[in-house]
Amino acid sequence: MGMFAKQKGKGMIEIENAGKQFTLHNQGGAVIAVMQGAHLRVAPGECVALTGASGAGKSTLMRMIYGNYLAQSGRIVVGGVDVARAAPREIIALRRHTLGYVSQFLRVVPRVATVDVVAEPLLALGCPAGPARARAEALLAALNIPPTLWALSPTTFSGGEQQRVNIARGFAHDYPALLLDEPTASLDATNREVVLGLIEAAKARGAAIVGIFHDEAARARVCDREVDVSAFTPRAA
Repeated sequence: MGMFAKQKGKGMIEIENAGKQFTLHNQGGAVIAVMQGAHLRVAPGECVALTGASGAGKSTLMRMIYGNYLAQSGRIVVGGVDVARAAPREIIALRRHTLGYVSQFLRVVPRVATVDVVAEPLLALGCPAGPARARAEALLAALNIPPTLWALSPTTFSGGEQQRVNIARGFAHDYPALLLDEPTASLDATNREVVLGLIEAAKARGAAIVGIFHDEAARARVCDREVDVSAFTPRAA
């Protein structure tokens, strides 16, 4: 709790006047501005939903926070690190220790056992293999992945099973900040309830969460407020 107490009131995730543009090199170097003046502050223990029509920039903003897209202007500070200006090694360290990302798609090295895929974030932090795999097994069991599948590669699983493995991996380490991209999409009622419980537990321990939730009931249950990213879409002159 000590770390979160220090962050209280400051916001674990802070975005100030962030902007993003793409250069179309195959179209004569045309520059398209996709976001400007983005601002957001997410405190520890708070979950904020990004809303807006398709194409408004929800996924773009998430990728900017995670450092997959480089912001051309402004600041994006996560746990004291300005993602917009950080060196690659700082981004790697941030993702290892502080900032988790649960995407809709599972990307793993083939032939790695599912239990090791889920345990990997803990192993990367130096957690002993036994406790790391025990945590992975507990999450897989909670998300109703049968033990008979734990030693197999998740690349052979169905789409729904891969999504649940991805969720288990994203919640294996108690990240102080989390990005959630449609975490309940395509889940049945039982597994949806498990995921919402994981999000509520993360909030209770003080995680700052930004998510995209097209599931309105899930959004109403776990999100404290909504931010319409359409407000950050550049307007034509």
